[in-house]
Amino acid sequence: MCGIVGIYLKTKKYEKHLGKFLSGMLDGMATRGPDSAGFAIYTKENKNIFKYSICLNDLKENNFKKKLSKFIKKIKLTSYADHVVLETNEKPTKIIDLLKKEVPEVSLVGYGKSINIFKQTGNPKDVVKKFKLSSFSGTHGIGHTRMATESAITTQGSHPYSTSEDECLVHNGSLSNHNNVRRSLIKDGQNFNSENDTEVAAGYISNQISKGKGLETTLKNSLKDLDGFYTFIAGTKDGFALLRDEIACKPAVVAETKDYVAVASEFQAMAHLPNVNSAKIFEPKPGVVYHW
Repeated sequence: MCGIVGIYLKTKKYEKHLGKFLSGMLDGMATRGPDSAGFAIYTKENKNIFKYSICLNDLKENNFKKKLSKFIKKIKLTSYADHVVLETNEKPTKIIDLLKKEVPEVSLVGYGKSINIFKQTGNPKDVVKKFKLSSFSGTHGIGHTRMATESAITTQGSHPYSTSEDECLVHNGSLSNHNNVRRSLIKDGQNFNSENDTEVAAGYISNQISKGKGLETTLKNSLKDLDGFYTFIAGTKDGFALLRDEIACKPAVVAETKDYVAVASEFQAMAHLPNVNSAKIFEPKPGVVYHW
C-alpha cells in the first residue's frame, strides 16, 4: 500500500501555493506510506537552461562543486538538504556521462528544463519539511508516499522515478512482469538504477515516448504490456495523466474545480484544498486514461 497525489493548476491564481498544497496532500498520505516520500515540481521551462536534481548521498556539496568545476565553467548549485539542483546550459548527454564517470557516488534523481525532483527515506511528514516543499511554486506537481514491498527502503527505491527529460512517474500497486519488461527495455537501450518495478514502468513510458508515441497512447498500451495491479500518475512538462488498471483495486479519487485538478489515493489528502467541497469529485474509471 502506497499513497499517490498530484495537482495541476488550470490558472496562475495558485502557482505560489503549489508547494503548500502538495505538502498537505503528502502529509495526508503519510499513513499509506511511512517508509519514504518524494515529489516532482514543474515550473515554466527556461529554454536555455537544464536543471539536474541530484542526491549527494554522503558527498559534501563543496567537494561535489570542485569536481564539477573541472569540467563545467558556469555552475549554479542550489542546495535542498542532501540534494542539489544543478543549473547549466550543458546538454543531458554530457552531464549524465560526466556524473557517471567523475562523480559516481551521487545519484541523478531527474533532469529537464521544467522539473525538480526530491525524494528520501523517512516519514513523509519529515521528508516534506526537510525539503521545504511548502515554499515551492510551480504549475503542477506529483508526489508519493511509500510502503516498501518488493525492494529495499532506500532513496533509489523511492518515487517519483524519472527516466527521461522532464518525465516522471508515481505508482501505487505492483507489477508481476517487471523483470521481463526490464530485460526487453535494456536490450532497447534503456538504463535502470534500481530493482524497483516502478522504475520499469517509467522506463517503459519513456521508451514509448522516445519512439514518437504520445503519453495517452503509451498509457493505453501499458494496459496490455504491463501486468499487475496499479494506479499511475505520469508527469511531463505539459501536465500529467492518470491511469488505473482494468481491475482497479488500487484506489484513486479526483477533485476538479475551475482553478485546479487534484488526484489522490484518498480524499483526505485533498480536504485542505481551496473550494474542494464545491469541486466535481469522482472516481476514475478502470482502464481509462485521464490527461490534464
